[in-house]
Amino acid sequence: MTTAFMKSPKYLFTSESVTEGHPDKMCDQISDAILDAMIKDDKSSRVACETAIKTGFVLTYGEVTTKTYVDIDALVREVINDIGYDRGKKGFDGSTCGVLVALSNQSLDISRGVDRNGLKEVVEYNEAYIEAGGAGDQGMMFGFACTETETLMPMPIYYAHKLTRRMAEVRKNGTLPWMYPDGKSQVTVEYHYGKPVRIHTIVISSQHADQLDHEEVSHERIEGDILEHVIKAVIPAELMDQETEIYINPTGRFVIGGPMGDAGLTGRKIIVDTYGGMGRHGGGAFSGKDPTKVDRSAAYAARWVAKNVVAAGLADRCEVQVSYAIGIAHPLSINVETFGTGVVDDDKIVQAISKVFDLRPRAIIHDLDLLRPIYRQLAAYGHFGRDDLDLTWERTDRTDALKEAIRLLTA
Repeated sequence: MTTAFMKSPKYLFTSESVTEGHPDKMCDQISDAILDAMIKDDKSSRVACETAIKTGFVLTYGEVTTKTYVDIDALVREVINDIGYDRGKKGFDGSTCGVLVALSNQSLDISRGVDRNGLKEVVEYNEAYIEAGGAGDQGMMFGFACTETETLMPMPIYYAHKLTRRMAEVRKNGTLPWMYPDGKSQVTVEYHYGKPVRIHTIVISSQHADQLDHEEVSHERIEGDILEHVIKAVIPAELMDQETEIYINPTGRFVIGGPMGDAGLTGRKIIVDTYGGMGRHGGGAFSGKDPTKVDRSAAYAARWVAKNVVAAGLADRCEVQVSYAIGIAHPLSINVETFGTGVVDDDKIVQAISKVFDLRPRAIIHDLDLLRPIYRQLAAYGHFGRDDLDLTWERTDRTDALKEAIRLLTA
């Protein structure tokens, strides 16, 4: 986020979300369901599972090492049917589609860096065990937080996710029986000098049935239903005005959706997964990766750090970057940007973070309790700012320690 954002008298920023029936998100959920099934029974599982999907078939592929057995075929079908693609007339049927599996063992060249000195199992959680756990790959990860919403998330992505979650809710509870699983939302927020003042534009696209009870599902019905049961149910009235632009199914028809409309692939919605573009992204996707992969675990930790910095009152906006080398436990760098909103210099915040947070991979996994089957539920509607889930990296449990560290550094 540039300084122009903070200094501009009028600035528009847009973020999007997609529903669980979007083809890319179907793939993310399948990959994370496989991860969950493996670490549920074997916490030492190493998982790097990708998924691709197109009309009538699913391919899961990648590298896994685990002591447990997972019926991949049955699990893939369960996920697809749970999403709502359970009949051919929707364009995809989880019960009848083809499922191809191409999973091999994790490379020994990678595992030797992640489990140095042969220490893979948790015998005793101590300094030797933490130091023996190197990062699963090189890379840089970002975390972000700001004071725009109660969850300390940027407003555009916060409301974009709430809209798509509401779409899933009214589809599944029968309020909108014509609605099918694939869909998108997009929210543009108007900012004045870095502060959100109103919602400028809302875009919603929803896959729908061609007919319902032998009658055509009209565009007028879709517009009215989404406005009443989705937009008005989610967006506070004070954020919209007569000039707020609303577009619902702008092409006028969205019957062909899901994998029939577009091919899907794991990891293609990384901006939806994070901050909607408001914060930077290191490029690594999350889904299908066990937490030894810092693409996932360090990104969660960076959000934890940034959120605690903001919650501690040290800044109104905070972006944290960490970087790693494969096989090395300690992060190579920690960077903080508060965009001119910090109460102390950014370098002091970096020093405080280094004293309060242990950002070595095994310390992150321990402190955030990441070896649990929690990932499928994160694979749609965002990994951060989830007020519907109790996520360890969303806790503001280090604020007092950060404030004390800053006090000592500035004394």
